[in-house]
Amino acid sequence: MLYNFAKFIFTILFYPVYRMKVTGKHHIPKKGPVIICTNHTSNLDPPVVGTTASRTVHFMAKEELFNGKFLGGLLRRVHAFPVKRGLADRNALRGGLKILEEGETLGLFPEGTRSKDGKPGNPLPGVGFFALRSKAEVVPCVIISEYKLFRRTKVIYGKPMDVESFRKNKASAKEMSEGIMEEIRNLYEIHKN
Repeated sequence: MLYNFAKFIFTILFYPVYRMKVTGKHHIPKKGPVIICTNHTSNLDPPVVGTTASRTVHFMAKEELFNGKFLGGLLRRVHAFPVKRGLADRNALRGGLKILEEGETLGLFPEGTRSKDGKPGNPLPGVGFFALRSKAEVVPCVIISEYKLFRRTKVIYGKPMDVESFRKNKASAKEMSEGIMEEIRNLYEIHKN
């Protein structure tokens, strides 16, 4: 309920204020487990993906954000769950896989932190772990924005990736993550101007 209300409010705010242009939304499968993987430049990225995606998106958020009772409760009510950064957080990994096993959508930022120059950076292996260990479709996404008032923000969803070829080649989580990040970089290069 709160998620849908927040999506409604952010839609009213974001589309005129950041002149949102969304393309490729039809690439997000309507059913079944999905991982939306996008670059990360701002704290506004999760609500932008949550607002523009055609499905409810569950995000990992750094554990520190859940320390406060109010903010932690609010984040949980909009389907976020905590992750310890810099560690292989087994609870977060199990939580993410459970979301996918239930046929839901998981939103991940492969870089694990915000890019300082706005360009897609280097990924951590976590996103590759989820792609290889689940039956989820992986949809690359790129957000191109400086988040300045009344300047264009572009959100581009790419075609689902062929994860099966990575499995057949016995790719590591790191190699899978690199493959996903390459798709995000390609979207960025095509749409950056």
